[in-house]
Amino acid sequence: MAFRKVEHRYIFRYIAKRLQSGGVPSIFRSGCMLASPLKNLVKLTAFVAAIASATSALADEVQVAVAANFTAPIQAIAKDFERDTGHKLVAAFGATGQIYTQIKNGAPFEVFLSADDTTPAKLEQEGDTVKGSRFTYAVGTLALWSPKDGYVDDQGNVLKGNQYEHLSIANPKTAPYGLAATQVLSKLGLTDTTKAKIVEGQSITQAYQFVSTGNAELGFVALSQIYKDGKLTSGSAWIVPAALHDPIKQDAVILNKGKDSAAAKALVDYLKGPQAAAIIKSFGYQL
Repeated sequence: MAFRKVEHRYIFRYIAKRLQSGGVPSIFRSGCMLASPLKNLVKLTAFVAAIASATSALADEVQVAVAANFTAPIQAIAKDFERDTGHKLVAAFGATGQIYTQIKNGAPFEVFLSADDTTPAKLEQEGDTVKGSRFTYAVGTLALWSPKDGYVDDQGNVLKGNQYEHLSIANPKTAPYGLAATQVLSKLGLTDTTKAKIVEGQSITQAYQFVSTGNAELGFVALSQIYKDGKLTSGSAWIVPAALHDPIKQDAVILNKGKDSAAAKALVDYLKGPQAAAIIKSFGYQL
């Protein structure tokens, strides 16, 4: 059964109205006589406190570290998750490598949604995760994108031309999508010819921003940043064939700080369910 948070102010207003109208709940009666106003107030306070305690027990908060490419999907998932479970999802976003460093330095994350499978596996080997909690929640898709209509052809041949000065990618040392971008350029034999044109963002979010703000004519981004419900949200793009780079398997794992968290367990279960799966697919991920 799913529980939802109860707004305590609504309970207070309801009881106050009942008191004013004479329809006093039984807990505010003493035998057949109305309790004194002071006793009513004491009981009202105790009742609201009890409700607060009960709802706190049923609903909790989960601190989640999320790879930047998954920003839009997790924001959409969070709304349904909070509605259906009553738990609150608090997300922090960044490059996978940066999040790893934060976790090792004691950041208070309970769940980690990575942009690869190697980083969660490494944390698992180092004893920083709950045993048996790691799983693949999505397989990412890389895209070459420009906000200009018709600028990027559906074969990516624009990369071989000279009509652009800047090509944006995420830092391949910390961002799996950046690493995939370098693999694509290598497979196409374009590493040397594009080297002077590359501008690196610290995360896939920054790589996207370089292109969207015009600081780069085109760039390698996560398909999820430019795609929703089966179509591009803007511009033109080449959806990069998966054969041109290593699979972008994105794993999630419960960290040690979330070992005893009901909200952390609930989130992992929710990510495996049909509602989350539908949202994830709508942003262009594979499962």
